[in-house]
Amino acid sequence: MTEDSGRADAPAAVSVHALNKTYASGLVALSDIDLEIRRGEIFALLGPNGAGKTTLISIICGLVNPGEGQVRVNGHDIIADYRKTRSLIGLVPQELATDSFETVHNTVSFSRGLFGLPRNDVHVEQVLRDLSLWEKRNEQIKNLSGGMKRRVMIAKALAHEPEILFLDEPTAGVDVELRRDMWALVHRLRGQGVTIILTTHYIEEAEEMADRIGVIGQGRLILVDEKQALMKKLGRKELRLHLREPLTTLPDSLQARDLELSEDGWQLVFHYDMRKEHSGVAELLSELEDHGIAFSDLHTHQSSLEEIFVSLVKDKR
Repeated sequence: MTEDSGRADAPAAVSVHALNKTYASGLVALSDIDLEIRRGEIFALLGPNGAGKTTLISIICGLVNPGEGQVRVNGHDIIADYRKTRSLIGLVPQELATDSFETVHNTVSFSRGLFGLPRNDVHVEQVLRDLSLWEKRNEQIKNLSGGMKRRVMIAKALAHEPEILFLDEPTAGVDVELRRDMWALVHRLRGQGVTIILTTHYIEEAEEMADRIGVIGQGRLILVDEKQALMKKLGRKELRLHLREPLTTLPDSLQARDLELSEDGWQLVFHYDMRKEHSGVAELLSELEDHGIAFSDLHTHQSSLEEIFVSLVKDKR
């Protein structure tokens, strides 16, 4: 972590302004992207396949040429200061790409050397231990499981001690245990001052790890917000009432409310917007009492991030 990374006036870890990218085929991959990622945060870029997630991070990491716009990493332009910006970044791509016949230790050490850094066996050992790879350090990569190979990809990305780590669909196709291990590693790295940017279409991954979430669809950044603020702003709550006696139909005065009666008549479901000052729950319960409709139990359900995400993408089509 650099000395100025905690200062209020320090530049953003990543700053993207008016970024556009159209491929030779005519495909518009990105359109008018403006984004700032703060130092030391975990930022999740959430979107379906083909939304533009990989194109965006590939441009920031210097793997794909931008069309129009400007991208800065810790205040450095990715074109004018390519070597500097690339040295600040670690990237774990979606695809596994390693030298199958090399050992784990050697391939991670070699990755460090690619950035012109001196050999540091202590750092490499720590990275391998953090990723549960130390016991496999002398194994050829071709002999590892798919999950272990993905750990090696992360180790390679961390070999040169980057300040910013990009994880492109980091847990696609891995088992639950490895996913949890990787989540724990990400939190440890953030604790060391590393900025983490991950792309994912796993809602639980963003919900578990991110401080802020950006939603991207069809090459456009739909929304960026704090995770909790996003859920509070866009989430709906559901009140489910289990009735003492079944109803065949709702009383006329309740027809105008956002109420659903289950097919068997034993449950009432009331939807309300958390953004409104008055939810209407108290009024509903009072009205039910006036009609002599008693309930034996009730519980509430808040919209998940997945439900919010689906509604956002659908609204922008």
